[in-house]
Amino acid sequence: MKSPFLRRAGWARPPLWLVGTVVLLPLWALAQATPPPEPAPANGTPTPEAAQEATDDAAVETLAPSSIRRTPRTRAPAPPRFDVDLQAGNDELRDFLLRHMELMRFRTLRDLDASELDRLLGKTPDDLGNLLGTLGHFAPEIHIDEPAATGPTPLGTVRIRVDPGPITRVESADLYFLGDIANNPQATAQREAVTRAWTLKPGQSFTQADWSSAKTNVLRALTARRYPTGRVANSLADIDPKTHSARLSVELDSGAPLRVGEVRVEGAERYEAATVEHLVHLSGLRPGSDYDLDQLQDAQQRIAAAGSYDSVFVFVDTDHLQDGTAPVVVQLRESPRQKLVLGVGGSTDNGARLSAEYTHHRVPGLGWQSVNKLQLEREDQLLSSQWSAPVDSQGWRWIASAQMARQIDGFDTTTSQRLRAGRSQDSTPLDRSYFLQFERARAENAVLGSPETTHAESALSVNYAWTRRRFDSMPLPKTGNGLGMEIGVGTTLESPRRPFVRLHTRWLSYWPIDSGVSALANSLEGLVRRGAPPLGVARPSDDETGQAGRLALRLEGGALWARKDAGIPETLLYLTGGDTSVRGYGLRDIGIPQADGGVSPGRYLAVASVEWQRPIWRDGVRTPWESVVFVDAGAVANEPGELRPPQWGVGAGVRYNSPVGPLQLDLAYGVKPKALRLHFNVGFTF
Repeated sequence: MKSPFLRRAGWARPPLWLVGTVVLLPLWALAQATPPPEPAPANGTPTPEAAQEATDDAAVETLAPSSIRRTPRTRAPAPPRFDVDLQAGNDELRDFLLRHMELMRFRTLRDLDASELDRLLGKTPDDLGNLLGTLGHFAPEIHIDEPAATGPTPLGTVRIRVDPGPITRVESADLYFLGDIANNPQATAQREAVTRAWTLKPGQSFTQADWSSAKTNVLRALTARRYPTGRVANSLADIDPKTHSARLSVELDSGAPLRVGEVRVEGAERYEAATVEHLVHLSGLRPGSDYDLDQLQDAQQRIAAAGSYDSVFVFVDTDHLQDGTAPVVVQLRESPRQKLVLGVGGSTDNGARLSAEYTHHRVPGLGWQSVNKLQLEREDQLLSSQWSAPVDSQGWRWIASAQMARQIDGFDTTTSQRLRAGRSQDSTPLDRSYFLQFERARAENAVLGSPETTHAESALSVNYAWTRRRFDSMPLPKTGNGLGMEIGVGTTLESPRRPFVRLHTRWLSYWPIDSGVSALANSLEGLVRRGAPPLGVARPSDDETGQAGRLALRLEGGALWARKDAGIPETLLYLTGGDTSVRGYGLRDIGIPQADGGVSPGRYLAVASVEWQRPIWRDGVRTPWESVVFVDAGAVANEPGELRPPQWGVGAGVRYNSPVGPLQLDLAYGVKPKALRLHFNVGFTF
């Protein structure tokens, strides 16, 4: 059928030459756009396989539309041209040489011939000698046989015999100081610290890795304080292959000392820069003080812990150095003024957990930070609001909080309200606070339900809390200890009013142990001979003491002194049991037994736990997993003499050291209930 357009134009059909032109013209243009074939190699005619491959590719390019990109062919891996039979004394040395020797790079070279292989074999002794030198073997004996035409490879098998010879030992190691540190009396302690940081001692085997590590350690110790621009001016490892000894010398140039100047805050828009300056000064970085890397890191942690910044970077600006003084620069990226966080979690004690937390970093008209939280669990529900003022120049801030809680313990349900106001000083190693507290609690028994068993008590007290931490790492501690204490003096508000004193203490310590040696026995022996070490003394990490891991010793105690007729709110009394106290028992299952089969809180608490945490190794490499065995004991009573006998729990478990802290899974046996209980907990807090 003719189209209306053709009818109007008076055309019966288009000419045949026009149809042919329209069809063939694109194909002709595509053929003209095809790139010419690559020229043949200069050394001769290409192989038949290469010629056929180029022909096929050209055909594909000619026929394919120009919008489709041609995918190059992937060639199959070339088979080895020769084999290597290396004998090097032990498998570890053999694997090292095979992994790094140059000869192994040419095994799959397609056009490698016998003459080229002979040339490579001539260089192999020097290559192996250099590799063995990095391991401390400077007088090896290397024998290379002519390739034997055996096996499936075209060029046969190369047999190499390596006798590494004696390992080189360090004969002497000397450190020389240049610059200000050499004669400055104030740097005497630092010179001694740098010297102690040298790890390659006389008598030890010499390796390139240990030599580099030793220089890095002393340079790090030099630049950590007072001399950030220090450098290794010269280093020499004088190797004597005949005596298999090494004489080492390193010259350290400290340069000029550096003092910190004023604080320059960059990126402070929503929140006051003065608060950041206070935190920097509290870390010890005051104008005129010596440069200290630890203090810079402490300042960075303090600012980040304030919660108002997404990122914090603290450094000294040496580009603007004047008279040996450089400003401290704090670069900030501020958090939004308001933040809402929804959380999901759980534990074996309380089941699933839902939480919602709303934070306002600067309340209008007040300038304080408020954190409001709602948390729902199977046994506990909590609604709280905490308010805090900006930090002053001494590190203190005003605090105020309100809390409503509901907890279920067996047949007892306790609802409580708490109001608190005071001041606090927070830091990584030490927290302190003093506050006035109002506490009210109402306990109700679901079984009895009588007015005699339902009672509400309230109290007003003045409290002081103190927590000191000396752990090597807060998320994943391996060594160190922590001590926490809270003491309060107050009075009950119900008739008759009675005074009371409340004390609660916590202690946690990690004791590394050598392989096959009991750390507890060594520690007790040390306490008897030398006295107890001061709180916070750093001990060697378990990485340095072998694969035996560490012991964790945890103690907790509490006491409330008051007359027997004093109406003390139950939330100020003590219960224990659960994931973080006495395992093998449920949450708050240990208390004073009652007639209905439940327990009630008591005035005295004692908890002790010993745990052996041992790293799990695989193929000589430490994994993030650890095995655990433990013994827990705890008791609650209204009289100190009634704390015996305690309730015992024993068991074993595993730990996974994740970036957010340890993931703990324990299977515990409660001696009194004669039952197994699974415990799961996430994170480390003290």
